[in-house]
Amino acid sequence: MGAMIKWKAAAFAAIGLAIGATAAAPTRADEKGLNEPFQGEFRKDLEGKTVAFVPVAMNFDLTEGWWAGLKKELEPYGVKFELRDPNWNTNAGAQAVTSLVSEKPAVMVIHNPDVQTYAKLLHRAEKEGIYVIQINMGSAYRSSAFVGANWIEIGERDANAVVDFCNGKSNKIAIMQGALSAAASAYTLRGVENVLEKHPEIKVVSSQAADWDAAKAKGIAQTVLKQNPDLCGIVGFWDGMDIGTAAAVKEAGLTGKVFVATSGGGERKGACEQVKSGAFDLDLSYDVPTQAASMAALIKWLLSSGVKPGEIKGSSYTTLIPVTKANADIETTCWNLSDLKK
Repeated sequence: MGAMIKWKAAAFAAIGLAIGATAAAPTRADEKGLNEPFQGEFRKDLEGKTVAFVPVAMNFDLTEGWWAGLKKELEPYGVKFELRDPNWNTNAGAQAVTSLVSEKPAVMVIHNPDVQTYAKLLHRAEKEGIYVIQINMGSAYRSSAFVGANWIEIGERDANAVVDFCNGKSNKIAIMQGALSAAASAYTLRGVENVLEKHPEIKVVSSQAADWDAAKAKGIAQTVLKQNPDLCGIVGFWDGMDIGTAAAVKEAGLTGKVFVATSGGGERKGACEQVKSGAFDLDLSYDVPTQAASMAALIKWLLSSGVKPGEIKGSSYTTLIPVTKANADIETTCWNLSDLKK
């Protein structure tokens, strides 16, 4: 009986505590949110800062896409933009970079024409307190950040695809390089060579530089195909140039018989549509919108980090998307420049 009384007393006490706790709990009207302690400083760190962009040129999918993507991500935070377009003129580009070092924007985004021309200027820029992000084509100087394709990987994957296609055929291939001194061309060539060293049966009948020019690439390809009508594959270094390569293959009536492998930014007209038409058999996309978002994220982090320019150095290599007939029809495989500019 005593135990029962004690149990009832404990139960009533527990109920009383629960009721008291409920009564003491604040109502929803009394609750207050927490102030996130970092977002205010983050906005101050970005507000009014200038990002300067020096591409090799504008008016093609890569540079237009990067420019649009950066502005889309950063302008809402009050970031200002400065564009210096050298229009394929390396000397004009060097002058633009030199001028910007004196003007001191917070960040410079640089698309190098080759590995040497801007290298010392970019080193100087970071010493002057400017963050430098290099996009896709880096220089010999390693700055705060590099965002771009792994050209060695691109060369290896494109070459492997061509070698596989040529198995049982003539084993004759051609290589369509870009500008010899450009990082994209020199490193891609090394990747191609890595594969060819393992395949002595493959004969390279032509390896020439078309300097990123579609008309020049077409002329080179026309000559090579006349001299080697049994050619089985071409490794090209940029789809914007290789539309000329593909045009020569089509004119020779060899579409589908000569495997054309290339790479590019993954814009729908330049990649998916070309693969669907049969112009390209493989186009390795480094996906410009992703690269733009990666650059914007790095810029946000650098400006809000307190890290001094040149104090840290890192790379963000882009995950490649192979565009083939198997996925060229899928909406998400490629992107539209018009959508990015909205």
